[in-house]
Amino acid sequence: MKFCVKLGKFAREAYDLLKKVYGDECLSRTHVFDRFKRFKEGREEIGDDQCSGRPSTSKTGATVEKKVGEIVRQNRRLNIRAVAELINIDKETVRQILHNKFNMKIVCSKMVPRLLITEQKEI
Repeated sequence: MKFCVKLGKFAREAYDLLKKVYGDECLSRTHVFDRFKRFKEGREEIGDDQCSGRPSTSKTGATVEKKVGEIVRQNRRLNIRAVAELINIDKETVRQILHNKFNMKIVCSKMVPRLLITEQKEI
């Protein structure tokens, strides 16, 4: 493809040549056009650009232990929405952290460990 760009050929011509030589083993039309465009812009490498990829999750150990844990321990009357806004993460993520990591459940707008809930029912 680089050779075709230097000859001044069009991407369609380069694709046709590659298809003729490699047949079914050829890159897809989209990939050929994309690579052709990159070579035309002056790039020398065929590798993809680095991208940030999928955003990292907010459920890291530091976030769970420090932020969510501290906020809930300081004020158990905060609801999930308030905790999510304070930390700036998704409400569902906060709910999962509290439910799975800290084994807590909402009772009358107060985060209470499940162990206490079962003890109250027995009394």
